[in-house]
Amino acid sequence: MSAFRIEGGHRLKGEIEVQGAKNEALQILCATLLTPEEVVIKNIPDILDINNLISLLQDIGVKVKSLGGGTYSFRANEINMDYLNTADFFKKSASLRGSVMLVGPLVARFGYAIIPKPGGDKIGRRRLDTHFEGIQKLGAEFFYNADKQQYEISRKELKGCYMLLDEASVTGTANIVMTAVLAKGKTTIYNAACEPYLQQLCKMLNAMGAKISGIGSNLLHIEGVETLNGCTHTILPDMIEVGSFIGLAAMTGSEITIKNTAYDELGIIPQSFSRLGIKMERRGDDIFIPQQDSYTIESFIDGSIMTIADAPWPGLTPDLLSVLLVVATKAKGSVLIHQKMFESRLFFVDKLIDMGAQIILCDPHRATVIGLGDQFKLRPARMSSPDIRAGIALLIAALCADGVSIIENISQIDRGYQDIDKRLRALGAKIERI
Repeated sequence: MSAFRIEGGHRLKGEIEVQGAKNEALQILCATLLTPEEVVIKNIPDILDINNLISLLQDIGVKVKSLGGGTYSFRANEINMDYLNTADFFKKSASLRGSVMLVGPLVARFGYAIIPKPGGDKIGRRRLDTHFEGIQKLGAEFFYNADKQQYEISRKELKGCYMLLDEASVTGTANIVMTAVLAKGKTTIYNAACEPYLQQLCKMLNAMGAKISGIGSNLLHIEGVETLNGCTHTILPDMIEVGSFIGLAAMTGSEITIKNTAYDELGIIPQSFSRLGIKMERRGDDIFIPQQDSYTIESFIDGSIMTIADAPWPGLTPDLLSVLLVVATKAKGSVLIHQKMFESRLFFVDKLIDMGAQIILCDPHRATVIGLGDQFKLRPARMSSPDIRAGIALLIAALCADGVSIIENISQIDRGYQDIDKRLRALGAKIERI
């Protein structure tokens, strides 16, 4: 099993490009099943989760061609539905949580889908009720096969309807939208997710001939169509990478320019890092982070302790709380990090405490960080990455620590970050894959 060996304590400098957005790509790739015509997708990140999904699409029968530079063409005109009943499909789809978004397109176009209980990060329960209830309301029938531990979904006819989602689930909304575009009549989805990546999916579907209005709001209206055609779509830069690189620059006291960030799509992310005292400058679509020897956490107007919490868009994405938490350990002041969505995502703080960080884990959802400023140096450590986002947070901590750290189970980091070791070495980081 591969690991990273990191010699921390070095300042970095230079420019770093942001990869295509993983969370958008997972949705967009599944949507290619909705048409028999060619779909060209640009800026696809070369990361483990995406490559595994592309491989799974090929196994189902999608014709995939690499056109170079992160651009691929997909054509789903000869799908092998029998493959869904194989042990190979079960194994591959069970290991990839994004495979749940195959359900909507398969049911909408072919009338049938099978999905095992999905895998992915070990960050707590990630229920599928929103996905399933929404698709059921459109006319699909679900059956859970306990012996095979898989869901079997079928439909005779899909009909549009009104639905109020019990949570603004991004992947749940995406799955329902991909089902509804080929349903008869009008579908209205209230409390829909409205993240930029969901907006991108809706724009792509409209380019394919769908009729979706209300994009960017939590109230979507979808007029079903008979068929969809091909299109060309470009994936946004990954906002989680942008936030990770802001945190990296601050923790290591480095001067870094983050290139091509799609700044207008970042929402509250820059503001959230500014609350920790991190300075940054927008330069067109780039973000310049100057060298800072120290940064001070703000407090609220009434003087109370700063609280940073995740929330549905346009609130702060939960995927960046791990990075914000580790960055706070080197700041001056205190902050409460409140992770509302997943009950296991903050457990990685034990590793930071072993490195000398002053953190109180209040409960599975809340951690108080007492930042000690530039007088404090993290100790190097040997640790294992429990999930993608905790993994990058630990990597940032190791780059800041005074000595050599080892991070194991880096396949978790590779699932979300393309060639992260190579890109960091280009900035002057002392990191190698062993």
